[in-house]
Amino acid sequence: MKILNCKQQKEADAYTIEHEGILSINLMEKAAGMLTEAITRRWDKSHRIVVFAGPGNNGGDALAVARMLFLKNYTVEVYLFNITGVLSDDCMKNVQRLQECGFPNYHEISNSFDPPQLTKDDIVIDGLFGSGLNKPLSGGFASVVKYINASQATVVSIDLPSGLMGEDNSNNIRQNIIRADLTLSIQLPKLSFLFAENEDIVGEWKVLDIGISKNFIEEASTPYFITEANEIRQLIKPRSRFAHKGNFGHGLLIAGSYGMAGASILAARACLRSGIGLLTVHTPVRNHDIVQTSVPEAMVQNDVHELYFAEPVDLDNFQALAIGPGIGQEEETALATFDQLKECFIPLVLDADALNVFSTHRNYLNRIPKRTILTPHIGELERIIGRCNNSFERLTKAKELSAYLQCYIVLKGAYTVVITPEGNCYFNQTGNPGMATGGSGDVLTGIILALLSQGYSQENACRIAVYVHGLAGDIARKRVGEISLTAGDIIEALPEAWKNITETK
Repeated sequence: MKILNCKQQKEADAYTIEHEGILSINLMEKAAGMLTEAITRRWDKSHRIVVFAGPGNNGGDALAVARMLFLKNYTVEVYLFNITGVLSDDCMKNVQRLQECGFPNYHEISNSFDPPQLTKDDIVIDGLFGSGLNKPLSGGFASVVKYINASQATVVSIDLPSGLMGEDNSNNIRQNIIRADLTLSIQLPKLSFLFAENEDIVGEWKVLDIGISKNFIEEASTPYFITEANEIRQLIKPRSRFAHKGNFGHGLLIAGSYGMAGASILAARACLRSGIGLLTVHTPVRNHDIVQTSVPEAMVQNDVHELYFAEPVDLDNFQALAIGPGIGQEEETALATFDQLKECFIPLVLDADALNVFSTHRNYLNRIPKRTILTPHIGELERIIGRCNNSFERLTKAKELSAYLQCYIVLKGAYTVVITPEGNCYFNQTGNPGMATGGSGDVLTGIILALLSQGYSQENACRIAVYVHGLAGDIARKRVGEISLTAGDIIEALPEAWKNITETK
């Protein structure tokens, strides 16, 4: 699924109206019908509906919804803010339609505003401003927003919470943005929905397909996408009946220091559950027995050092390499990592401490081979790029780093995003808060290593791994709940996740 910017979404509306024989007012009517259905599906007629409409087409949507709810015998009150005396054409038409149906509780605000008393049982429909907004709200509109936010009413925003920009909110005024409980986005989601700092603004969000031109969306250029299950299914390679373990690659995992053997075990188990033919785990001498015992399917190769990774490995017999889970940040480990990169000619994943060493050795960043996969969480990324003020800035800097290094970045979070050197960003929808637990990242590294070893491209390996990792987490949540979920539970759910994504049509 593409994520278009607000300008493109406006262009998509215009294209649909021009090329698909539908009037603007009829497209609005269709959107209003779907908005109304979504609202009535959740709330019955015991709730009073209070509609706050602005002078543009977002207000027109809200007025049409008010009319439809009224005709379904809901108790509805409308406040239309017409401060300048100028309404959009479609907004004006919906004012007329509202009046024609005998709507009783209509208030048009041109000067002073006597706000209604809002209770916890009321449903507020926020139709003040949508995607056409290009500057922070101020003055009277900001006051209205603060009034709504201070109430206990449930807030449903149409398309966007009023005051929120669709992409970059770096210069916005947070207290002047509606805090919605539910955002009903028209046709496509907005990029800002995927940022952590906007969670309490957007609330739950749902996309309503109102029939905007598929041709326009397909042709529209954007670097932002949300990965969907059918895309992942198409990326997974079928297995030949005559295949043998040699066909699925031999991966090398450099992981674990003394006291952190668990990281190597988790990554190894996830790797073996993700289709690799052979796996070798390179780990300090002291970890040998526990790794060999815990993961008998893997081969174990000892480092020269008793306690940590200290010497690079010959890569001639391997198809892919992952370095980092639990290796620590000893200076000798850092130097061994840099030496390993210098000799690396196979697909590579850098995770955890293999990334952290670059925060103290930034002059070594250029030693990372091109097309390497980096898998940082926010903290690990910011140790390299510096502290960021918000998610949009962080994403922008991550894209710049990806382009500079010509590497793939898997930025882990609620919507883990795969960033390509070309600047494309693939956001992932699977996963849940229960996966915010130690070892979850090690599991992801193991899955990526397995896919690279099988010959998947870096981009496809990242996208598949992130999706399946999250899907396994969702399956595990159903089994044990969010609070009790561990990295081991994710691994245990991997077989079902792989089965789901490969066998479901």
